[in-house]
Amino acid sequence: SSRMVVRCVAAALSDVPPTVAETKMNFLKSYKRPIPSIYNSVLQELLVQQHLMRYKRTYQYDPVFALGFVTVYEKLMEGYPSSNDQDAIFRAYIQALNEDPEQYRRDAQKLEEWARTQDANSLVAFSSRDGEIENMLKSISQRAQGKGNFSYSRFFAVGLFRLLELANATEPSILEKLCAALNINKRSVDRDLDVYRNLLSKLVQAKELLKEYVDREKKKREERVEPQTSNEAVTKCIADVHVASR
Repeated sequence: SSRMVVRCVAAALSDVPPTVAETKMNFLKSYKRPIPSIYNSVLQELLVQQHLMRYKRTYQYDPVFALGFVTVYEKLMEGYPSSNDQDAIFRAYIQALNEDPEQYRRDAQKLEEWARTQDANSLVAFSSRDGEIENMLKSISQRAQGKGNFSYSRFFAVGLFRLLELANATEPSILEKLCAALNINKRSVDRDLDVYRNLLSKLVQAKELLKEYVDREKKKREERVEPQTSNEAVTKCIADVHVASR
């Protein structure tokens, strides 16, 4: 009986989700290099938000969510100094949440490729067709209706919008129809897309300020180097004159 108790306790402990602090620590252990604060502050905020989504009881990974996250991440990291670091940060971030970064990338790519071949009508009519992506969307629709685990999130909203963008179908009426087909509350999607747009706008402004600062510092350094270079030239010239006059 004591063994059974131990097994029960072990099983219970394995169901206990990690804390936000543990998820953050996992990220820092995986990616040890410093991240510029303009990127890091948003990344940390997203990581906390995603941790809370990830460990909800109703959470189930889905490709639209993945597409949304990949879209947000790529927008956030636009202009990052190194593309290798960008990829390494992505992997560290997703692994910190005990998920598979390759699956995120793979599913996002599949959805993007599919959406590019769609138009407004075919996108909304996914439930009447068969196919890998159509079946994914049908599964989401059923789960969102209450037949299984589904947890709506901001990343899901961004994923939906990305599908519409790629299908050149961004009219509000199409979004409304797609939300209805997926059993998603359009009001929530609208609200979250507004938040997303505001975030992008703030990021653009912050990156512009950062660029101005970097350019200004670079110019200052160049200005400091110029007098030094001219001084060295003058010194050399004087030395040459001395040598010549001997």
